[in-house]
Amino acid sequence: MNDHANAFVASIDVRVREILDRCTRCAKCVEVCPTAIPAGIDITEPNQIVGDVLEILRGGGDAKSRGARWANACTGSGRCLSVCNDGVNPRFMLAATRLRLNERQTVQVKRATGRSGFKKMSTAVKILSRLQLPPDLLDGFTRASTTASGPPPDIVMYLGCNVLKTPHIALLCLEVLDRLGARYKVFAGPAHCCGVIQYRAGDTRTSGQMGGNTVAGFAGTGAPRVLTWCPTCNIQLSEIVMPSINAAFNLEHVVTYIAARIDALRPHFIHPIRKRIALHEHPGVAGVTESAVKILMAIPGIELVDLEQPRVGYMCNSLAPVPAYKRELHARELDAASAAGVDYLVGIYHACHRELCAHEANSPFKILNFLELVGESMGVEKTDLFKQWKMMQDVDRVLAEVASQATSTGLDLETVRDVLVAHMINEQPLPVGFRGTLAPSGDAVPVRVISE
Repeated sequence: MNDHANAFVASIDVRVREILDRCTRCAKCVEVCPTAIPAGIDITEPNQIVGDVLEILRGGGDAKSRGARWANACTGSGRCLSVCNDGVNPRFMLAATRLRLNERQTVQVKRATGRSGFKKMSTAVKILSRLQLPPDLLDGFTRASTTASGPPPDIVMYLGCNVLKTPHIALLCLEVLDRLGARYKVFAGPAHCCGVIQYRAGDTRTSGQMGGNTVAGFAGTGAPRVLTWCPTCNIQLSEIVMPSINAAFNLEHVVTYIAARIDALRPHFIHPIRKRIALHEHPGVAGVTESAVKILMAIPGIELVDLEQPRVGYMCNSLAPVPAYKRELHARELDAASAAGVDYLVGIYHACHRELCAHEANSPFKILNFLELVGESMGVEKTDLFKQWKMMQDVDRVLAEVASQATSTGLDLETVRDVLVAHMINEQPLPVGFRGTLAPSGDAVPVRVISE
């Protein structure tokens, strides 16, 4: 393994020791956690739950303890970040706890799990992006040079991997940067992975190598600023990877970057959108929701309605450890949007869009990404093929539509079909009038298998 892996492992060890030194088991992080109770965890004696976590970080502990279950139930909401007075990042503490638990597997199992997860992700990204983007454009995203040539760009725009499954969102993001006059270089796709899949598998060294290589690629461009799109990548890089690296750039989310320059973007909003909308929100990456609201409210004509729903996780897929609760949250939000008479339910992130978009078939409103409204106001449209296909709920029909494109780009039709089944026949539209219950389940927290 290279120096990135060594530095990463050493950094994790140092930071774990700091947690063990600093944490006083005040348990404020447990008390504000929005998913412990929905995961069926008894949070009486919260200090003991933290004690379980610390014992695992020391190298012992019970993988079936409440602390272990709490770590596995974490959805990354980030409420814990502002309540700790001990100088501990509780979200990282739980990520490190999951890592220590998964590191107990054999090297062969950890590597096999990481390879399998990475292959599944990269295959889906390759297929869904090739079905929707011209090859030359896609190659420009996924084969970005990691060495500087000419003047450094103002920005590295790091799209991550899975947004390429819904590439209209990525294209609209780049259109906004164009309107702002930014000089940027795009990094996207599995060749520039943040290492989160290997991290979740407990393959610490491979995760460090991959994440370190990606960060080094950003630095090699000479850009002083890296903008992320994916919240998973943002958290993985900022809280887990970059503390082991002396990065010569600032990391920021692109939505907060755009919002800070809204006065420069405002003149491009030439088409009013006289619609009543509601925003689908997640709090995990600080400032993103507030920035999306600022951008939307700059568009003439928009009326924004607060549905007053729970804000949990950093993206819909981060709620995978509490699937029943996630389905409940979606059902309640869809009901609230109907009751509020909105024209559009608007999301921010790509995984949320993939999970929610097909509910449009049974709803009196459209489901969009907020950048689609930005594009509409600027006079730019990017077709959302993913939503069109998912709303069909008929993989054979979709396959017939994409077969020519798939063949022309060298894709195997059986593999294409498998990917379509996995992504299209997934969280199908809820029956009209569906009402759920928020009663927590006492079942064990499921294994964390998260598709970004």
